[in-house]
Amino acid sequence: MKVILTGGAGQLGQALRRSAPAAIAGTAVQLITTTRSGGEGTIALDLADAEACRALVQQHQPDWLINAGAYTAVDKAESEPELAHAVNAQAPGAMAEALAATGGRLLQLSTDFVFNGAQGSPYRPDQPVHPLGVYGASKAAGEASAASALAPERLCILRTSWVYGPVGKNFLLTMLRLMAQREQLGVVADQVGCPTSTAGLAGACWTVLEQGTSGTLHWSDAGAASWYDFAVAIAELGQAAGLLSNPARIQPITTADYPTPAQRPSYSLLDCTATHETLGLEALHWRQALQQVLGHIASSQASPPL
Repeated sequence: MKVILTGGAGQLGQALRRSAPAAIAGTAVQLITTTRSGGEGTIALDLADAEACRALVQQHQPDWLINAGAYTAVDKAESEPELAHAVNAQAPGAMAEALAATGGRLLQLSTDFVFNGAQGSPYRPDQPVHPLGVYGASKAAGEASAASALAPERLCILRTSWVYGPVGKNFLLTMLRLMAQREQLGVVADQVGCPTSTAGLAGACWTVLEQGTSGTLHWSDAGAASWYDFAVAIAELGQAAGLLSNPARIQPITTADYPTPAQRPSYSLLDCTATHETLGLEALHWRQALQQVLGHIASSQASPPL
């Protein structure tokens, strides 16, 4: 089975590469990985170049394409809407159009930010989207462009939330750094969602390919948290893992206390019930997943605690 993976240098892309199965349904997996700059066994692909995205699919004619690459700078997207839409909306559409011609299937990663957070209860996959900012709008447009080009049975949209892992740029690694540098940190406590580790998300992605799943799915780790809850757990579990010797005190603040260019949903918890049934997978609670990621970071570090 030939699989193209975009965004291979990102945090999810790296997790997908680490966990790639040797075979699916008895067929050896040939993984073709793209990154923005190429090198180290990858193909250079600029996701802002729709024609390059089409050409990649036409050249390799994959059975599946996992589109894990994205423009994820939520605040910066407000000042770069054209680039955000080129990467998050036009690229999926171009790849889907090419896959429609070559007979391939698409796994399109998306986000909880396609919702506005106003309903105050977990969002089901079948609910209408209503993004608040450019980033969410660009990801929603990517879902729509892929769906308009591919037959439903050849497209899976997998939305997720608050993704983090042991590599890349994410909230966990930022907090570990700041907690070691400062005595006190203020973290927003009135935005609720669920942290999702790249390890669990990658497992869900590969299960989609193994089962040939289509439709719109939601995947996150289990439970719910605010960013403040997440930060407090990072301090507690990071210290237990030996990554922090004296972490900063975490103080709850409001969204109004920490204004950002992009408006964020106040409640973006995803209802993953149908996904668990469809894929036959159960997610770890986010604290358990966080403990595992911190353990991985600790085991890979030879230096003393920060």
